[in-house]
Amino acid sequence: MADKNMMFRQATGRREGLVLMLGSSLTIVGSVMVAPILPKLGAEFGPMEPNAALLVPMAITGPALAIALFAPVAGWLADRLGRKILLVIATLLYALLGVIPAFLNDLQTIVSVRLLFGCTEAAIMTCCAALIADYWKGEDRMRFINYQVVTIGLVGSLFFVIGGVLGEHSWRTPFYLYLLPILLVPIMMKVLWEPRQNTEQITVSDPEQVNAWALLVGYLLVFTGMVLNFIVPIQTPALLVGMGVTSSTLIGASAGFGLLATLAGSLTWPLMRRLLGIRGCNALLMLLIALGLWLLSNAQSYNDVLVAVFIHGIGAGLLVPNTMSPVMNALTTVTRGRGMGGFTSCLYMGQFVSPLVVAALMAQVGELRDAIVILALISLVGACIWMLSYLMPRHRAQSVTDNPVA
Repeated sequence: MADKNMMFRQATGRREGLVLMLGSSLTIVGSVMVAPILPKLGAEFGPMEPNAALLVPMAITGPALAIALFAPVAGWLADRLGRKILLVIATLLYALLGVIPAFLNDLQTIVSVRLLFGCTEAAIMTCCAALIADYWKGEDRMRFINYQVVTIGLVGSLFFVIGGVLGEHSWRTPFYLYLLPILLVPIMMKVLWEPRQNTEQITVSDPEQVNAWALLVGYLLVFTGMVLNFIVPIQTPALLVGMGVTSSTLIGASAGFGLLATLAGSLTWPLMRRLLGIRGCNALLMLLIALGLWLLSNAQSYNDVLVAVFIHGIGAGLLVPNTMSPVMNALTTVTRGRGMGGFTSCLYMGQFVSPLVVAALMAQVGELRDAIVILALISLVGACIWMLSYLMPRHRAQSVTDNPVA
């Protein structure tokens, strides 16, 4: 039998990395580009659609539900059919389904198409994450996890602003930009390669069996974190309108600013991971999210909102890489697609549930700001739990080595 380490094919980190980073960014573009036009969708369909109050938000949250439900299936397909072929097919369907709402005049049909669109996003994100784990090991893998989150933040910030600007003219215009990923399809076919799925590819750094506890903690943390993170893009427009800020450009700019903060948080993650370890980073990110939400609940001006969104975004930028890396390293080679599909499912289920949680709290406390305060306190409690875990003597030494190397 050949040396197991010699059977692993390491990507160059140039062409493959660039393609996977661009592919990963499609998932954030899928939601941020339409968020600024929600008021115009409401104005267009509200008078003729009795369920507009439910269906208009579903235009942005619906794909998150579809991703959450379909991601485990996408992970299974990735393990059975192959990561590359599924990614290519999903990217093509992403472009075609993404542009269709621009030609529709029925809100229910738009939401239905957006749900199918979410299924393509599930496959894209699952395949990109699995290929990152397949192509790189150790610190190279950590670096590309961070590159992925940074790229998503940068592209998301750009397209949030672009969506707001284009939405000033018509709510239909931003949907045409979903055709752009068609240009990525032939590049994916040429640059990416299908990793071997037999056991001969397993290296000494691969776990022999799935670490179920690490997987469960990662799933739970990313779900909770996304419930807290998605408060900003979903609820901030309502708070701004309540302050008299109705311009879709300004609303889009505030969300884009938050995504830039997410980018900044992602850029600091490698340093924070080395200084604090996984547990310490979890405590820090939950604390920043709590502070950002508290400031948002007390904001009285547009500038106050920007400060809150920035602090919240720093914590949000730490969340995904700090949860994704332990999950990746808890999986075996042959379960990586399904495992990352589960991670994607929890991430987007948190996004979908977020406005429902806020609505449920508002039914109890009456005000959006009060509901946000309660969620800020929940995040603070989470920060304290992780801080206690970090400070425990038997875990503190391990926290530095918690940075997985596989």
